[in-house]
Amino acid sequence: MSDDAAPPESLLPYDTWAEEALREVAIRALEHAAAEGLPGEHHYYLTFRTDHPGTTVPGHLKARYPQEITIVLQHQFEDLEVDRQAGRFGVTLFFGGVPSRLVVPFGALTMFHDPHVRFGLRFPATGMEPPAFEDVPEEPAPEAAEDPATPPAPAAPAQVVSLDAFRRKPARDA
Repeated sequence: MSDDAAPPESLLPYDTWAEEALREVAIRALEHAAAEGLPGEHHYYLTFRTDHPGTTVPGHLKARYPQEITIVLQHQFEDLEVDRQAGRFGVTLFFGGVPSRLVVPFGALTMFHDPHVRFGLRFPATGMEPPAFEDVPEEPAPEAAEDPATPPAPAAPAQVVSLDAFRRKPARDA
């Protein structure tokens, strides 16, 4: 008998349970930030699928990031809300000084990273349907109206980070 025999197939969904447990860590971190704010120098990089069902992203961001985007929760975010019952979180970020509301189902999250403590998690998006191949015209995003009652936006815009910044570059021969 060989030691190279494949392990028996599990009748329990351990992989699914492990992914749910990892996602729970990210959800708890978001809940803490929503209730208490971000302590010290902690800040979060969150990557999520913009094409996930239930994700709400302004049109200009969706056009620029049709599949995936990384956002940073650090200094310039407002109204962070975590809704476990609905299975999503929402946050207002500022892009070019313009507030934008994002609503993200927990299943759309693919990465959580707190660079202050070098802690990060990756997990697959859940609840995604295979892409439909049909042409649907996109409605243009409405222009934001000037409202004198609206408080001024923060001075510096929020930062959208490309995942390419985190990927290792292949070594070059000298």
